[in-house]
Amino acid sequence: MNFEYSDKVKDLLTRVCAFMDEYVYPNEQAMHEQVANDPWNTPPLMQELKAIAKEQGLWNLFLPVSYGKYSAGLTNLEYAPLAEQMGKVIWASEVFNCAAPDTGNMEVLAKYGNEEQKKQWLEPLLAGEIRSAFAMTEPEVASSDATNIETLIERDGDEYVINGRKFYISGACRKQCEIMIVMGKTDPTNANRYIQQSQVLVPMNTPGVKVVRPMKVFGYDDAPEGHAEIIFDNVRVPVGNIIVGEGKGFEIAQGRLGPGRIHHCMRCIGAAQRALEAMGKRVSERVVFGQPMIKQQSVREDMAMSACQIEQARLLTLQAAEKMDTVGNKAAQDLIAMIKIIAPNMALDVLDRAIQCHGAVGVSQDTFLAHMFAALRTLRLADGPDQVHMMQLGRNLAKKYAQ
Repeated sequence: MNFEYSDKVKDLLTRVCAFMDEYVYPNEQAMHEQVANDPWNTPPLMQELKAIAKEQGLWNLFLPVSYGKYSAGLTNLEYAPLAEQMGKVIWASEVFNCAAPDTGNMEVLAKYGNEEQKKQWLEPLLAGEIRSAFAMTEPEVASSDATNIETLIERDGDEYVINGRKFYISGACRKQCEIMIVMGKTDPTNANRYIQQSQVLVPMNTPGVKVVRPMKVFGYDDAPEGHAEIIFDNVRVPVGNIIVGEGKGFEIAQGRLGPGRIHHCMRCIGAAQRALEAMGKRVSERVVFGQPMIKQQSVREDMAMSACQIEQARLLTLQAAEKMDTVGNKAAQDLIAMIKIIAPNMALDVLDRAIQCHGAVGVSQDTFLAHMFAALRTLRLADGPDQVHMMQLGRNLAKKYAQ
């Protein structure tokens, strides 16, 4: 394994870091204020920053080379340090058109969509002109097992009729969200539970799509993205909106989640690194009991342990990314599972220590720490909870060693 960055990546990393320094960090407060004034609209400041990033060629960096003309030409390994920098601010990845759930949806459309679907939905997503959502999770069933979902997608002539209830559908509260990929069952009685599901494209303005409310995460509504509860009440879409074909939903979901999981992990490392840097600044300046906090042994241990955990997670992420690039996502599934277990927990540990060192202000709105902690806590559930990844990883390891 060689994790040395190429000249191309070094150049991109320098440019992304410079962009963050010039445009992102100085505008954190302004962005929050614009969101507060008009919660469910993309802030004008975001549109301005996206235009600058696009002009500078810092755009769609997440798509690996296998996606042909839609790709920015980077491997997963090359993208990793760039995503790490974006992860230092909750909304930064959107500036570079590298934000979930759009990234996963673009990957699905690039890999599985037909030419008409790519023209209608992929191209405006790649251009950053619209936003999207991915509707899988349901409140009535354990959606960590995707075969449990109950939303029905029933064929009626030249249309599919969709009925069901979803929640925590990230992005669907935003007014600029124009399209959802909805997962439901087209063949619920099939003896093979893994071909009961299909995925279908549903425009947000389709009659019968009812956004009930934004779900909150530890009290945060995460505007302008939001995490919508949605009811599908006899929603009708053309048969041509099916992705690939009936029975392919589970396969598509697995193909979508592999890259998405590691992207989250890359950003986790950036969040943790920024928390460590904030902690280092705080404990060097803050005086307690007559001396800077860094003089306290427990604080030094917190700094040291945090640095160790970040570097361990960073290296494991790079290893998983390298294996995805060289042998494919399926062959890398164990490493992807490992880092999906490790990275969010690591970041929460580091953020918790940083919050503790900041005292009361650490849980306030005056630093990025509290909101980042809430956002990263969801990653122990999003794209598969820890327990599912550990269950599957343990099964795979036992099978390997039993041989």
